[in-house]
Amino acid sequence: MYYVLIAIHVLMCFGIIGIVLLQAGKGADIGSAFGGAGSQAVFGSMGTPTVLGKITTGIAIVFAITSFSLALLGGERGSVIREPVAGSAPAPPASSSVPAPQSPPSSAPTAPSPAPAPSVPAEKSK
Repeated sequence: MYYVLIAIHVLMCFGIIGIVLLQAGKGADIGSAFGGAGSQAVFGSMGTPTVLGKITTGIAIVFAITSFSLALLGGERGSVIREPVAGSAPAPPASSSVPAPQSPPSSAPTAPSPAPAPSVPAEKSK
């Protein structure tokens, strides 16, 4: 069932691409977008629906239905987050013969102290 839906979905993708490319553009010249002589509105008048327009609507509806169906069926196929297996705990770290790191000796250089603030000469009183 899942693979049949994928096949139908792919066919509908190619169908939409092909049908849309076959249709003639409405108001294709740049003048119609800015109120040219032949345009009635920015998007043009709809007029009567053509056969290609009806086919495009049908294919788009089937495409939407297969998209939602595939999303519902494929929702539980995989996840990035892995659930831990019940009863298994992470293994404790193995003890090794490498000693733990020691703190640095007290004679280690420390961060330099900040520079003293510049002295501002006192204002002279009159």
